[in-house]
Amino acid sequence: MLPDGRATAQAAGDRTPPAEPEPCVPFSLTPKDSSFYPLFTASAQNLVVATDVLSEFIHDHARRAELADKLRELEHVGDQSTHAIFRQLNSSFVTPFDREDIYNLASDLDDVMDFVEAAADLVILTGLGTLPAEMSQQTALLQRAAQTTAEAMPRLRTMKDLSEYWIEVNRIENEADKLYRRLLSRLYSGEFDALEILKLKEVADQLEEAADAFEHVANVVETITVKES
Repeated sequence: MLPDGRATAQAAGDRTPPAEPEPCVPFSLTPKDSSFYPLFTASAQNLVVATDVLSEFIHDHARRAELADKLRELEHVGDQSTHAIFRQLNSSFVTPFDREDIYNLASDLDDVMDFVEAAADLVILTGLGTLPAEMSQQTALLQRAAQTTAEAMPRLRTMKDLSEYWIEVNRIENEADKLYRRLLSRLYSGEFDALEILKLKEVADQLEEAADAFEHVANVVETITVKES
């Protein structure tokens, strides 16, 4: 009792603890759009198919026209995937990571496909026959980069275990650079006539650009991972 006779708010014998507040559960009215992840994965898988077709193209002279057509079809598929990403980007209110990075990643994946298709197209247009062994090796490196990239794209959803990916692609690109320089040295060695040198160098340049574009893809993924960490 208080001095004036009023009862206390809580009887002395009442030891019931006060009720704990309800835990706050985070809730977002604008969830991030997760539809980008399968789109990036599809673009990368298309590059796996394209580099495999390019390898066939390099080795199978009799089917080059047919395989070049197949690469053009895959290039169109790649364009459709890229445009789908851009449309989704323009219609999404909240994206899983920076819009600029989404745009760059889609563009760099598309660049790889463009360079691969261009290399094959140049072989057809210039009438090249047997290609130097170094070009087969360039293509094998592109196949490795494509497979590594395709395996990494689904991991963008969790941002886990991606560092091994960009380290490996960087290593592959360094191998491609060394191989490209060896090929140029051979082209200028006197083994080929002047016109053939020009034709072969154009093709070699496209293959080298494709390797560089794979590294650009990996660099964007690294940037995204750092920002999201």
